[in-house]
This record gives sequence, structure tokens and C-alpha cells, in this order.
Amino acid sequence: MKSSLLMLIPVLALLSCGKHPAETQAPVPAPAPPAPPPNVFASASTLPYELPPFDKITDADFRPAFDEAIAAHTKEVRAIADNPESPTFENTLVALQECGAELQRVSKVFYNLVGSNTDDDLEKIEQEEAPKLASHADAVLLDTPLFLRISAIYNQRETLHLDAESMQLLERTYHDFVQAGAKLGDEDKAKLKAINERLSTLGTQFDQNVLQATKDGAVVVDDVARLKGLSDEQIGAAAQAAKDRGLDGKWVLTLQNTTIQPVLTTLDDRALRETIYRASIGRANGGPSDNTAIVAEAMKLRAQKAALLGYPNYASYALVDETAGTPDAVDKILGDIGASGLSKAKQEAADIQRAIDTDCKAKKVARFDLQPWDWAYYAEKVRQAKYAFDESQVKPYFELDHVLKDGVFYAATQLYGITFEERHDLPVYAGGVRVFEVSDADGSKLGLLLLDYYARDNKQGGAWMDTYVDQSTLLGHHPVVVNNVNVNQPAEGQPTLLTFDEVTTMFHEFGHGLHGLLSNVKYPALSGTNTPPDFAEFPSQFNEMWASEPAVLTNYAKHYQTGAPMPKDLFDKVQSALKFNQGFDTLEYVEAATVDMAWHQVGVDAIPDKDGVLAFEDASLKKAGMSYAPIPPRYHTPYFSHVFNGGYAAGYYAYIWSEVLARDAGAWFHKNGGMTRKNGDTFRADILSRGRTAEPSALFQTFYGGPPETQPLLEWRGLTSATAKKAK
Repeated sequence: MKSSLLMLIPVLALLSCGKHPAETQAPVPAPAPPAPPPNVFASASTLPYELPPFDKITDADFRPAFDEAIAAHTKEVRAIADNPESPTFENTLVALQECGAELQRVSKVFYNLVGSNTDDDLEKIEQEEAPKLASHADAVLLDTPLFLRISAIYNQRETLHLDAESMQLLERTYHDFVQAGAKLGDEDKAKLKAINERLSTLGTQFDQNVLQATKDGAVVVDDVARLKGLSDEQIGAAAQAAKDRGLDGKWVLTLQNTTIQPVLTTLDDRALRETIYRASIGRANGGPSDNTAIVAEAMKLRAQKAALLGYPNYASYALVDETAGTPDAVDKILGDIGASGLSKAKQEAADIQRAIDTDCKAKKVARFDLQPWDWAYYAEKVRQAKYAFDESQVKPYFELDHVLKDGVFYAATQLYGITFEERHDLPVYAGGVRVFEVSDADGSKLGLLLLDYYARDNKQGGAWMDTYVDQSTLLGHHPVVVNNVNVNQPAEGQPTLLTFDEVTTMFHEFGHGLHGLLSNVKYPALSGTNTPPDFAEFPSQFNEMWASEPAVLTNYAKHYQTGAPMPKDLFDKVQSALKFNQGFDTLEYVEAATVDMAWHQVGVDAIPDKDGVLAFEDASLKKAGMSYAPIPPRYHTPYFSHVFNGGYAAGYYAYIWSEVLARDAGAWFHKNGGMTRKNGDTFRADILSRGRTAEPSALFQTFYGGPPETQPLLEWRGLTSATAKKAK
């Protein structure tokens, strides 16, 4: 999931200003130059649900649109701040929610396109606009007259008789202004503005470097024989990727954003596996797309920012608004779960080493010790031996469209009564993007869902959800939500067959989508996924469980050619194997989250220079007891976009924290009868519809009936035996 720049201050519109015609000395006046095209963002889109008119938007629209939108928002905020009337909730807090529509429109479209369909012009515009937007955000959040109005209302809050949602808006707005530095003196405000502007520039450079390094890191293969072990679909996708780059007759293995690449699971050629692995971990670490200097500077600036705002480190500053609350709380849960993951991973490694030894003996080659590029390959062999199936047997039953309609959509209909109708009459921003209109059980329209499932060289790696329009009853807005995944595009005429991990990712991102689509909130700042990251990931992690729920899995796991259901023996094996390799999965995640927390718990003087970035990462893992050579972190620092420009600074732990909530919710469902409309309606009413209209911990306890518990998570991941052995 990604977050917007100005959550608490949705943005407003100003009509385009014309340009003066050029002067001429010709005796006959030259024809006036053509008028500039109208600003497509100046007014709300006339398409259903205010879907952006992608067919009318060009790169050239963004610079003038940003300039006009920032000017318009500045004027409106100034009018609120300088209002001669006494401050009230309506003329200050509600007014802030109602202003800024144009800036919201242009920002939403621009940053979504930068993430999913960028080009050289958009990247240049991003470099120019990011510091301007950061400066504008500071101009609003550090505006003294505006903050004095908000403070006056906040100090009277107990006598205003506000409803619960309005009280939440007031408290969140006051808190966010304070966290932004509104109480600082003028000199410190100036320092903070400079820091924020520079951080914005660095974040943009970091992401652009990762995108370029990932593209440049793709491995070119000259001989198809070296691809033995890959499926026909994977080989076809590699040939298509080569063709797209003008390398006909070759094969290109593109990289995904994580450290361990999916092709390592089945690729027989060990030398090629190592090449791919080293290309993956080498991204943005040296060369023209180097991020190590950016990391060092950004970490120092974040530490300086925290100190200015009165915090001992950036993690303490960032976590004050999270459900976890403190770095110590995060470190504890990472340590506890990580220890169980490490114990389980070592058990898995022993099984994998035995598989390596057996394979080496059979092939009469020298024995070797397990390395990171071997884990996925030999883990798959262990799984085949234990459960007597491999991915190639399963993938024909996971064709993308079947998974979507008979799995993802089916589960949502069963739980919430919502239905989906594909729209072919609406514009999209790239080929392959699909649009669905979502309706409620009573036939009323909820909003639009855009699905962008295929990888492109100009698309960021990974998977995420975002919005083009946030739900708000105040503004009369229905949500327009987008899900992004990076599945390799098959060669023409071939089906899109998924791994079970990719299936789970679809369910995960759709969980975010439901959080946005089913929002029923008055104020846009509190709607949908506008919650702390360690709560925003809760609905998405919860929705993953339906991918493996027998009633859902049997509905979508059908052979793409024959329509035959997955045979029961294979189905049972898939179910039994769900907890396989969970030591690896847990540890690689906890390692990355540990690195994130380590970076953000040190002071300015302890931040290394660019040459010490990877050494700092390694030392942090060793100190936490989470360093294990065969399993690298899910992301190494130079390509850890979540942390350096994704809104998860000192927040990557959110996935495991929210998974505790998700597995508790899953246990609640099964205890209360499983997949029923009654249970779905309860979850919708207590969680999915509420946004941040109350504190996240209170929302969870209202639903669950008590505080979160870790046992369901350990059981879900199959870590209970590892925990028991550790306790002994």
C-alpha cells in the first residue's frame, strides 16, 4: 500500500491562467499563438466516479497543473488561516477537508503513474515537483496563524459536543501539525523545511535509482539450454522480455523487487542461479544508480529531524502515532517472532543440506554447502519429497482470470455481498489494465476497482494498492481504487499461470482494495486506508487467508484448459504444504524489519558514510541475533524502497504486527462459523468501513473482543514447534 503526501489536507482547484502572446515588430500583427490547452485537472472528471480521463492526460499537463493547484491551495489555506471570524470546527477543520481538490487530483494521478507507468519526462517532473510539494506541505503545516486556530478549537474540544468521527478528525489534525513542527520557533522551522525538502529530493532519487538498477540488473541468457527447469510459460516470458529490449534470439530474466528471485525455485543451472542472485543483491550498490550515498544522507537528515522535534531518534518520532507505540515494543515482537523463525529456518536448512548432499552424490559432483541462491531450488525438492508435488503441477490450476473471478471476487461476494462488473468503456493508462464497477448487495454502486497485474520495465517492482479518489460522504466521493502486482506477461497466446505466492499476493492487495472500497467515512483524511501502516496492513493480511480456505480454493483451483477441479490428492497436498518453508519466510522478513529499525534508532553521529552502509546492515543483524548466512534480508538497504520512499520508515515491522491482528481475526471467523455473511458484515462494520474514525487499537478490540494475541500467528506459520523447542 502507498500513502499520499497530504492526507489531512485534501487539495483545491484554480482555473488555468492564459499566457501573454509574444511581441512582434512585424508591420502586420502575427496570428496569436494557439491558446494553451485547458488544464485537465482544473475541474472534476466527468467520467463515472471521477475516474481520471487517462486518454486526455499527457506528461505536459503536470507541470502547469501542479503550479496552479499549489497556488489555489495556498490561497484557500490562507483564507482559512486569516478568517476574521472566531475559529470553529466548521470554518477551520471542515474547511481544510473541503479545500485542495485540484492538488489532490493531479497528485493522485501523477504519483500513481510514476509508480506504475513512468517515463523519462515523468521522472524529470518528479525530481522538480517533489521538493516543491514538500515545501508546500511545510508551508501549510508550519503556518502559525492556522495552527493557532486549530489549537484554539482543540483546547475547547471537551465543550464542543462533537460526534466521535469529528473528534477524531480534530485530534488527528492537531497531532499531525504538532508532529510536523508547528510548535517550533521560526529558526527551527526553517531548518525543518530545508530537511524535508532535501529528504523529498533524496526519496525521489532513491526510487528512480532502484527502478533503473532493477531494469539494468536483468540477466541476459544466450543459450535456452541454460533455462532448464523453467516452465514453457517462463521461458516464453523471458523471450518476450528480450524481444521488448531488442534482443531477439536471447532470453532476459528480469528482476523483481525482493532479494530472492522467483526463478531460483526451479532453475537447474547453479551458476546461473548465482548470477541472478548477485545481480539482485548488487542493485543500487555502486555504479550509476548507486543509492548508498543517498541512504547515508537521508538517515542523517531523519535523525536531525527527530532531534529538532524533541525525540531521541527517528523511530521514536515515527512510532508515536503507530499502534505499536515505541521502538522497544517493535524490537520485542521482532525478536520473539524472529527467534522462532530462525529456529525453524535452521531445521529447514538441515533438510535442504541433506537434499543437496543426495543430489551431489547422484550427479557425482563435489559436495557444496547451502548458499542463498540454492535455498529456493532445493527447498522445492524437499517439498516435492515431503508432499509429492511441485509448482509445475499446481500452476495450471491457478490461471489468473480464474483466480480473480472465482477466488478473489468470489470470497468477497460470499463475505460482503458485493459484486463486480467489468467495464470496457472507460479509459486506462496502460495496456492490460482492467476496470471493474463494484456494487453492494442492495444494488447500490460502491466505486471502481482498477487492476494492473502485469510487470513492465517502467513499473516499480512489488505489489501495492493506491487510490485515485478517496471515499468521503462530505465531498460526495465514491472510491476509485487500484491494485498493482508484477506478474510476468506471458508470450502471446499463452495463459497467465500463477504460483501460489502470486495468488496470495492478489488476495493481499485486494484486502487493501476492500479497505478502500468499503469505507463509509465522512472526512477524506480518515477514510479507507488512511490509517497507521501497522493497522493498514491488517485487512490485507487477513484477506490472504481466503486464498487457502478450502471453500474458496476449490472454487478457483481449476485447470485452465479443461476446467477440471484440482484433484483431491493434489488439493490435500497443497493444503498440507502451506506451512512449509515458513522459517525462511519469517526470517527474511524479520531481518529486513530489523535493519529498518536499526537505521532509525541511531543518532546523527552514529550514521555511517556511504562506504559503511552494508557493514551497518550486517552489524545490526548480528547484534539482534538475526544474521543467518543462507537467508539474506528480504530487501537489502540500497533497494529497500518501503523505507526510503514508501512511507514505511521505521514502519516495515507493520506487516508482522498487523499479521498478528489478521491471524486473530481469522481465528475469530473460524470460531464463529467461518465464511458467512454475518461474520463478513461484522468485519465490514467494525473494521473495513471505519477508516480511522477511532483509534485502530479500539477498532480491533471492538471487533475481536479483547487485545491481540500472538498464538494464532505462530500456529498459522507453523512456528509453534520451533517456539516450544526454543523454550526447552
